[in-house]
Amino acid sequence: MPARRMWTFFEPLHAVTYFAPEAKEHFERTGLRGFWRGYFAGRAAPLGAVESPPVIAAFFNFAPQMVRRALPAVWSLADPDRALRARQEGAVAALQRLLVQYDSHPEGKAQIAEAADLLMEAASHVDTGGRILAAANAALAVPAEPLARLWHAATVLREHRGDGHVAALVAWELDGCSVLAWRASLDLSRDILQPARGWSDEEWLEATQRLKARGWLDTEGRATDEAVEAHREIEAVTDRVSMQPWEKLGPDKADRLVKLLWPMASAAYNDIPDWNPIGLPSPLVE
Repeated sequence: MPARRMWTFFEPLHAVTYFAPEAKEHFERTGLRGFWRGYFAGRAAPLGAVESPPVIAAFFNFAPQMVRRALPAVWSLADPDRALRARQEGAVAALQRLLVQYDSHPEGKAQIAEAADLLMEAASHVDTGGRILAAANAALAVPAEPLARLWHAATVLREHRGDGHVAALVAWELDGCSVLAWRASLDLSRDILQPARGWSDEEWLEATQRLKARGWLDTEGRATDEAVEAHREIEAVTDRVSMQPWEKLGPDKADRLVKLLWPMASAAYNDIPDWNPIGLPSPLVE
């Protein structure tokens, strides 16, 4: 499906803000020392200086106690405007390093600008009803600088897809910890997911018990056929409710965007560590 294919191109461009050293450096310059201060301040900043409850709801699979450790305390270190500047500047610095072969000559700069314009055109068509993170990011000013615009567009599209995915999970009556325990039985690692989202061993055990009662885990904790099929269906729903930007953009522009983004997204993807909890496949050309 086009929505899933396009996700593999814009997600790596967004994800540099979590994993690139430049992103960490810019957050720390702003006073946000430590990975999680930068993460929560940067990602929540489009919502304003919020308390923890809206972020617990919007981020969904983070343990509430982990969010509360960061919010609202991070706003005493950097207000949302400063956090947003650090987020964008760090992402741009990372992309400048990763895309140096483009950014260093006129033809490459033109390709970055064209890709940024096309991706921003797609992002301008996101439907934000019921999608708080997409709406908050879409309301931010569109940067004039091409790499910043490319990253901003990727971020709007990423949060749009994520909001739709959360809605699909809620419709299946899943909670945040259960989602992670379920994914750990399918294709991701508990050793990565659990500490990255802050759930205790007791909470994880309770989640696996809920999944067993549902018939999604067997007695050994392995995913059942029902759990595998549910994953396919939820991902299909996520793809379907993420289609509007690509339907509006049209197949010809989408194909051109794929051609432009493939080497850029691949460079960003290859810079993301294997231990990340995103579960992102490499950019899908076919």
